[in-house]
Amino acid sequence: MNRLRMIPVLLATLIMGACGTQGSEESAGSGATQSEKDHGAMEASGPEPRLAVTYDGGVLVLRAADGKVLLDAPREGFLRVSPAGDERHVFLSTSSGFEALDLGSWSHEHGDHSHSWTGEPHLTGTVFEAEEPGHVVSHDGRTVLFDDGTGSWTSFDPQDLADGTPQSDTGAADEPHHGVAVQFANGNVIHTVGTVDTRSGIRVETAAGHELATSAECPGVHGEVALGDVVVFGCEDGALVVDGRTITKAHSPDDFGRIGNQAASEESPIVLGDYKTDPEAEVERPTRVALVDSRTAKIRLVDVEASYTFRSLARGPEGEGLVLGTDGNLRVLDVDRGRVTDTIRVTDAWREPADWQQPRPSIDVTGSMAYVTEPSSSTVHVVDLDAGAVTDSFELPVVPNELVASAG
Repeated sequence: MNRLRMIPVLLATLIMGACGTQGSEESAGSGATQSEKDHGAMEASGPEPRLAVTYDGGVLVLRAADGKVLLDAPREGFLRVSPAGDERHVFLSTSSGFEALDLGSWSHEHGDHSHSWTGEPHLTGTVFEAEEPGHVVSHDGRTVLFDDGTGSWTSFDPQDLADGTPQSDTGAADEPHHGVAVQFANGNVIHTVGTVDTRSGIRVETAAGHELATSAECPGVHGEVALGDVVVFGCEDGALVVDGRTITKAHSPDDFGRIGNQAASEESPIVLGDYKTDPEAEVERPTRVALVDSRTAKIRLVDVEASYTFRSLARGPEGEGLVLGTDGNLRVLDVDRGRVTDTIRVTDAWREPADWQQPRPSIDVTGSMAYVTEPSSSTVHVVDLDAGAVTDSFELPVVPNELVASAG
C-alpha cells in the first residue's frame, strides 16, 4: 500500500515540476526577449513601480520605492510624457514625434498569478513621426496618438511595444487641430472636430470611417476620459457624454463653464474635472472643481478652497477624487457626496506660472501611493493615501516638470 500511495504523490510531483518548468520557459519567453536580456532583464519577486519625470533638457526614470535615478536621458526642447497604456512604456513628445521610453519594469499574467521583471530603462528607438505630437489616449486595449499638426491619429496595441514598433492603424479628422481620438476594441473611433482656430465637437466613426453619430455642441472641446463604454469630453460650457451612438450634453451651471482636463477611475461613474468661468482670463486660478456624472450627464461643483492647475487632478484607488491645491494641500474628495473628506499637507504654498509649459507641482497615482513633484525644492513626495500622509521625499538633481507613475 505504501508503494501505491507513492504513485499519485510522484505523479503530482512530476506534474508540478513540469508545470513549473513550463511556466519558467513561458515566463522567460514572454517576459524577457533577447533584447530585454541585453538590458539586464531579471525576474523579480513582484512589481516594481517606476516614475518618469521630465525636466528642461531630458527625462529621468526613478525607482518609486526609494527615488534612485535609473536613467537620465538628455533630450532637447520641451518634453511632454504620457503613459503608453501597458504599465511599462511611456511616450515622450519630442520634435521627431512620439518616442517610446521603456521604464524597464513590467509584469505578465500567467494563469492565476503573474511574473514580474525588471531591467534597465532605455529609449527603445520606436518613434511615431508627428508634426505636432499631442494627446496620447489608451482605452480598451488600444493606444491612440494624435498629431495636432495634421489632424491624424495612429492606433495600436500597446502590449506590442515590447517587441518593437507595433503594427498600427491610422485615421484623420477633416482638418488639423489640437484634438484627441479614442478607439474601441471593435475598431470604432471617437475623435474631436475642429480647425486650427476653433474646435466644435466630436464624431463617432466605424473603423472604415463611416459616421455613426456627431455633435457640434461642444465649443472648445478639450480632453477626454473613458469609463468602460462611455467617453466624456470637456467643453467650454460643460461636457459631452458619449455612449455608443448616443451623445448627451452635460450643461455647466454657468454660461461659460469650461471643463478642459479630467480624471477618471474604474471604481466610479463620476468624472473629476477642472472648472473655469472667465473666458477673458490669461491665467484663471479656479477654486471649484466639476464632478460630471456619466450616468445622468449632470454636473456638480465643489469648492476646494484653493486654486489648482491642470496637473493637479488625480484619482485614488477607491475612486476618490484628488486635487492638489496651490496652498500645498492635497484634498481628498468623496465624489458621490461632493465633499472634501481629508486634507494632506504635501508641499509648500506655490503659485501657478503664466506659461503652461513652466514647471508646477504635478500628481500621479499608482495603487494607493500618490507621487507629487515640487519644482521649487526639486523634490518628489510620496503620499500614502491609505495613511493620509507623506511617507517619503526624493531630492532630484533637476527641476521636475511632468510626471508619470507606472505600476511595473
